Amino acid sequence: RHKSIETGIQAIQRLGNENDFTTEVSRDSRFFTENDLSKIDLVIFLNTTGDIMDTDEQVAFQNYMDNGGNFFGIHAAADTEFDWAWYGKLVGAYFNGHPKIQTAVVNVMMPDHMTVDHLPEKWKREDEWYNYYDIRPDLKVLMSLDEKTYEGGENGDHHPIAWFQNYTGGGISVYTGGGHTAESYSDPDFLEHLRRCINFALSN
Repeated sequence: RHKSIETGIQAIQRLGNENDFTTEVSRDSRFFTENDLSKIDLVIFLNTTGDIMDTDEQVAFQNYMDNGGNFFGIHAAADTEFDWAWYGKLVGAYFNGHPKIQTAVVNVMMPDHMTVDHLPEKWKREDEWYNYYDIRPDLKVLMSLDEKTYEGGENGDHHPIAWFQNYTGGGISVYTGGGHTAESYSDPDFLEHLRRCINFALSN
């Protein structure tokens, strides 16, 4: 369990208070079968890990997305539901290990996009940098890692670290690989990135 989860929840709630969206927090996957998901504009997976949903919950989540729902995965959302191929496609890639926490240069690949246009085109920051496998070839890559600037990268010249996809049900799926450390959630640039990702999904 990521120690930064509570810090991340508080940060997203604060963003909601400042930006007119209401957040509802659940640590129980039964949320998906016990609530009317049509009233939810965006589902955020904040540092989820492993096999977290049973079959009924998976069906409910997939139906939500098929009916125009939106998804935002943060960091370990890619370290989740490895045996559920639909989910891997929704996120866009699966976690494949990581080196130690260190500073790296993040290249902003779509500098005019609303989720990243506040950032320098070479953004230097410290976090836990994931390697990925089963990376979908049609991702719209917002940011990528420069593996020459840190140790332990395994994806080579094409190492996406934040991206989005248009989901077939009409919604948006967004993912960002940052957010392992508690310090991320007090970093103004990262917080603004989160805010913009949420607004991007909600504006769909």
